[in-house]
Amino acid sequence: MTTSVITPERAGSLAGLFRERVQATPNKIAYHQFDIARGAWVKCTWADIATEVGRWQFALRREGLEPGDRVALMLRNSREWITFDQAAQGLGLITIPLYTDDRADNIAYILEQAGVKLLLVEGKIQWRRLVPALDKMPTVRSIISLHSIEDGDLPGDSRLKVASDWLFGLHGELVTHSPKPEDLATIVYTSGTTGRPKGVMLSHRNLLFNAYAAAQCGPLNADDIFLSFLPLSHTLERTAGYYLPMLIGAEVAFARSIPQLGEDLTIVKPTVLISVPRIYESVYAKIQTGLKQKSAFARFLFRTTVDTGWARFEHAQGRAGWSPRFLLWPLLHRLVARKVLARLGGRLQYAVCGGAPLPPPIARFFIGLGLPVYHGYGLTEASPVVTANRPDDNLPASIGAPLPGIDVCIGDKDELLTRSPSVMLGYWKNEEATKAAIDSDGWLHTGDKARVDDQGHVFITGRIKDIIVLGNGEKIPPADMEMAIQLDSLFDQVMVV
Repeated sequence: MTTSVITPERAGSLAGLFRERVQATPNKIAYHQFDIARGAWVKCTWADIATEVGRWQFALRREGLEPGDRVALMLRNSREWITFDQAAQGLGLITIPLYTDDRADNIAYILEQAGVKLLLVEGKIQWRRLVPALDKMPTVRSIISLHSIEDGDLPGDSRLKVASDWLFGLHGELVTHSPKPEDLATIVYTSGTTGRPKGVMLSHRNLLFNAYAAAQCGPLNADDIFLSFLPLSHTLERTAGYYLPMLIGAEVAFARSIPQLGEDLTIVKPTVLISVPRIYESVYAKIQTGLKQKSAFARFLFRTTVDTGWARFEHAQGRAGWSPRFLLWPLLHRLVARKVLARLGGRLQYAVCGGAPLPPPIARFFIGLGLPVYHGYGLTEASPVVTANRPDDNLPASIGAPLPGIDVCIGDKDELLTRSPSVMLGYWKNEEATKAAIDSDGWLHTGDKARVDDQGHVFITGRIKDIIVLGNGEKIPPADMEMAIQLDSLFDQVMVV
């Protein structure tokens, strides 16, 4: 890592992190995204973003908001997402990210439960989604739309303002509120699979500690380019794809959409990609389908490349000996591997996979082609990363070892527990759920069954509540079966019950 890294102690808070980054590298490219009006990719520096943040802060202050007030945003990943979040953090406001495709009743519940006073939406699509629940948002005083939503078929609302009008003519200096590291920074609502969504309260220390610990797990530096496409409302993308690049001074490009992801990869040519297994599974399935149309020799050459690449990887990890076939790798890389990796931009050095288990055959496939894939594990309540594989210690079947400063242990029923400065403050207005999740010794109960090998690698063996008990008493975790079925391109989603 380079000397431009900003430590959590130096930053103090999320707004402090932004201020320090602007001061350290004001003229370095911070973000770039596709501008539909211009029909081109547009880049901006940290100084440019700071100017915009100052404008947004002026507008937020005019709304009469005070430190501790909650504001929500319902945007796609974009420069504006960052601008709004930093403007709010700098004023001591608490941000609440929302998924752009969430249900209206779910959004209304979150807004009312958190007492949100101002909501930022993308435009017409989000407004149409919100209309049925407008009367269920009593605490919301202002709704700002990033884009115009003029549409005769959509009802208006006295609270609605268009951002261009809201910000017109405003100029303001960057304001940096100085909260304590342990103060609440954001409330992230988890999906309500077992009832209403719960609001995970994360402090400035939680997020800064986790981002800094994650940055120490690989050769990341200010020269890296991240491609951001997982929703920023997802804590993995927010911590590892937003705060982490800001810590190290790296550049972030915002993908246009999932359907355009393949094209964006070849245009942006990122060096770092943070993804969920579905993206890797999709690429894997397309390549496997294409191989069926190739000659027998082409299929043999491809298998030989993957097998040789995997053997080289195992040798580099110290788990296998040297083989004469390694001498073929330069040729195999040029004929096969390089062409496949070009679809991912050709410059990927660090591919992170989290959010769900990555099927071992897919990890073996990409690693065999020379793409270093690092499986990790986390949950929103832990800000979110708990464990990750490292370049010099990568066991793809595992979820890696704990991040620096993070403790894990195996509790009752083989449950994985974790304790660190990353563990949440608790659930918003839900003491009962907080006590059930964090015990008196500070251990967060993940709900996942796990085991740890002699080298410290952690393996997830299933969810405690998902374990299937057969008639003969045998207990089976369904995750392995689900992954095996999903390897077939015929299936998009799988659930074994």
